[in-house]
Amino acid sequence: MNADEKTPDKSKQVQQHDERIAKEETTRRGRTRRRDLRRNIKSKAPRIRDWGTGADDDWEETQYSERDRIMPEDERDRRRGIERESLGADGAIEGQAALHDETNIGTKGIVMSVTTAMCNVEIGDRILRCRLRGRISGLETGFTNGVAVGDEVLVSGTDRSEGLVEGVLPRRTMLTRPDTFNFNRRQLMVANADQLLIVASWREPIIWPELIDRCIIAADIGELEPVICVNKADLMEDDQEFLDLTKVYAELGHTVIKASAVTGEGVAELADLLRGRLTALTGLSGSGKSSLLSQIQPSLDLRTGEISEWSGEGRHTTTQYTLHRLDIGGSVVDTPGIREFGLSGLRQFDLAGWFPDMVEFASNCRFSNCTHLVEPGCAIMFGVDEGFITASRYHSYEMIYDSLPE
Repeated sequence: MNADEKTPDKSKQVQQHDERIAKEETTRRGRTRRRDLRRNIKSKAPRIRDWGTGADDDWEETQYSERDRIMPEDERDRRRGIERESLGADGAIEGQAALHDETNIGTKGIVMSVTTAMCNVEIGDRILRCRLRGRISGLETGFTNGVAVGDEVLVSGTDRSEGLVEGVLPRRTMLTRPDTFNFNRRQLMVANADQLLIVASWREPIIWPELIDRCIIAADIGELEPVICVNKADLMEDDQEFLDLTKVYAELGHTVIKASAVTGEGVAELADLLRGRLTALTGLSGSGKSSLLSQIQPSLDLRTGEISEWSGEGRHTTTQYTLHRLDIGGSVVDTPGIREFGLSGLRQFDLAGWFPDMVEFASNCRFSNCTHLVEPGCAIMFGVDEGFITASRYHSYEMIYDSLPE
C-alpha cells in the first residue's frame, strides 16, 4: 500500500465536518421552530404605564395581549347563573356531595365554632364537642377546611360525651378568603350567613374605603347581603365628610349605618338589621365590632381591646370564628379582626365586573381588553375625571387590581 492510500484526504474530512455542523444547525432550528409553534409564542410590545406626550393614534390594539380582556356587561349575570346552577334547586354548593351522603343517619345540628379537627355543634339546647369523620375534608372541594361556623351538619353518637360529624348539608352561602400559601385554594370563613356586616371606624383606626370595597365584593361573590356600619361616630367632626364618603354606597343600594358604641347612636337601627338573621361580622382590628355587639346584648361578654399607640391599629381580641345567639332573635358570627381581606378566586380581568358603578362605562372603552389603568380612550378613567365615578372607588379598583393574579 502506497503513502497516498494511508494518508486521509483532509479536504474531504473538512467537508464532512461542515456538512455535519450544518445538519445539526438545521435540526436545532427545526426543533426551536416547532417548540415556538406549540407554545404559540408571539412578540408582544410591553405595556407602557407612562404615555408621555405620545399620540393616541399610535396605539394599536392588536399589539397587546388578550389576557387582560375585561368582563362584558352581561358576564357577571352569566357567572351568577352558573353559580346558581352549581348550587342546584336546594341551594347545594357544587362539590358538597362528597361531604353528604343521604344514607347517613345522624342528628342535625349547627356548627358554633371550629378548631383543628374538632368543632362545637349546637343540637337542640345543648352544645356537643364533635370530631370530624376522616372523609370530611376541604381537599375534595377546594377548601382548606371541611367545616365552618354556620354549617348544618349530621352528627352521630349524640348520646355520648363526644359526637362525630358524619356529613355536611348543602350550603346556601359562603364567605371565603384565599389560602395564605395557595391562591387556588380557599378558606371557608362562614357558611349560610344571610348578610355581612362590615364594621369600619371613623377614627382610631381611620376608615379605609378599600377594605370596605373588598368586603362588598366578597359578600357579592358569596351571595351575602353587605351592610356597612361606620362606628365611632362620636369622633366625627363634620357629618358632611361622612355623607360624602358613604354616598356612593347608599347610591349602590347598600345599607349604611352611622353608629357609636360610646353614645349608643345607631345601635337600635343595627339591632333591627340583626334580628332574625345570621350575620357575619368583619372589619379592621379595633373598629369596635365586639363593643357594638355588647351594646346590643351585654350578656355576650365579648373581649374588647385598645388601639396600639405604635401602629395606630387595633389589637386582635377575637381569636376564632364563633357563632353567638341573640336574645332578640338571629345570630352573629364574630370573626377575628383583620388587617387585610383577600379575594378568593378573583383575577384581574374579572375585577371591573364587580364594580357596578364602573362596569356600565366599560363597554364604551376604546379597547376591548382595557385594564382601565393606563389605556387612552378608557371610559372608566374618563368617568373618574368628570366626576361620574367616585375617586375613592377607582383608587380601590387600582389597589385591588394590583393585588390580584393575572
